[in-house]
Amino acid sequence: MSSLKSNDVDTNPAPDPQAPITRKGFLMSLNTGTPMPIPEQNLFGRCRPVSEFEKLNRVGEGSYGIVYRARDTRSNEIVALKKVRMDQEKDGLPVSGLREIMILKQCHHENIVRLREVVVGKSLDSIFLVMDFCEQDLASVLDNMSQPFTESEVKCITLQVLKALKYLHSRFMIHRDLKVSNLLMTDKGCIKVADFGLARMFSNPPKPMTPQMVTLWYRAPELLLGCRTHTTAVDMWAFGCILGELLLGKPLLPGNSEIAQLDMIIDLLGAPSESIWPGFADLPAVQNFTLSQQPYNNLKTKFRMIGQSGRNLLNILFIYNPNTRATAEECLNSKYFVDPPQACDPRMMPTFPQHRNNAAPPPPAQPPADIPISDLLNVFIKRQRME
Repeated sequence: MSSLKSNDVDTNPAPDPQAPITRKGFLMSLNTGTPMPIPEQNLFGRCRPVSEFEKLNRVGEGSYGIVYRARDTRSNEIVALKKVRMDQEKDGLPVSGLREIMILKQCHHENIVRLREVVVGKSLDSIFLVMDFCEQDLASVLDNMSQPFTESEVKCITLQVLKALKYLHSRFMIHRDLKVSNLLMTDKGCIKVADFGLARMFSNPPKPMTPQMVTLWYRAPELLLGCRTHTTAVDMWAFGCILGELLLGKPLLPGNSEIAQLDMIIDLLGAPSESIWPGFADLPAVQNFTLSQQPYNNLKTKFRMIGQSGRNLLNILFIYNPNTRATAEECLNSKYFVDPPQACDPRMMPTFPQHRNNAAPPPPAQPPADIPISDLLNVFIKRQRME
């Protein structure tokens, strides 16, 4: 018998999939204790080698890995290649990577990014997830838009996110890192929830988890106050922040520290209390903060651009008590998605330049300097009439 070991020649290998091998695997004989080389034919196990993918450019960095746009040389398809972070690991795949693979392998939904396969390099710390490539993420789209999405487009996006959340929560999965940069969009307007590096399975009753994992701007108040039991309400608060961000065209609660985040939440919703949130006074971090006593809910002032049904939806998403916060299914049944304007068809979503690809777009063609622009327009109009 033998067991798989690794040496630690380089604990911080280059993230390039084509980088030189720095940690070679070997087999250790349990009988003699001497190392044995891995036969070449068994080097990749059942996985394909990453050398079969041509790296095109780096498109982003998730919670637990760097993402590349790559071409599968077998099928010629463009895919997303996510390198699993192994910087701190000496004895195998990190538990976050195992969780992401396990959860994605169980997910089969059009609004959740699909894990195609796992591929490996010759180094034991070269492990990659091959996923469907999406042309945009909503964060880069929002950063490059001249004006916010229309309400019809916001409904189209959020309905798709809610369908994904309903699917996940019904299977006892919490994403725990919902934000606009983790919502990808294809060129056909299909939204896909991505980056499951922080996702966890949950149980009933819930077991303790690390409270600081959700990105600060989207972190629910119970996590800010130290609650260690996570429920699906964590994702629903983050979804409310995303809905507000899409409507406003900018982050809803962009705090730069936990106390600043709590202050922004209180300024928007009013101060929490034991009467509206049973158990609030017993949360671990309540004694660490002096919370302002702002008594008013300012959602109506903040979101004048939407109707009452939209503000009602935001109100049930931003309930302090996680036990009574709206579920994904309740949100899908909200009157907001029935009232006009109706959600547009995903195929009618506006298209944007591919900001995730580093290749710069060609400059627009300029008319010759000696021809007035009015003459060019007249020629174009005449040609249209003739046709």
